[in-house]
Amino acid sequence: MKNNKNDWQLPGMKVEVRNGDVSKALRILKKKVQQEGIIQEVRDRQHYVKPSEKRAKAKAAGRARWLKEQRKNKDL
Repeated sequence: MKNNKNDWQLPGMKVEVRNGDVSKALRILKKKVQQEGIIQEVRDRQHYVKPSEKRAKAKAAGRARWLKEQRKNKDL
């Protein structure tokens, strides 16, 4: 951030709209937001999740990944 009041800006994300193509700029913005993980963080902070619930969810996700890998290997 600069000391000059006219040049002062908050740090953030910018997407330039070229030739009035707003839909392309919107797609680029959505991609940047997805890569930064902003949407996921907002969803995670909407309500409190107990640590035991986090562990249970992570364990279930791991088991699902493992089962998917087993199904994939079974087909080969």
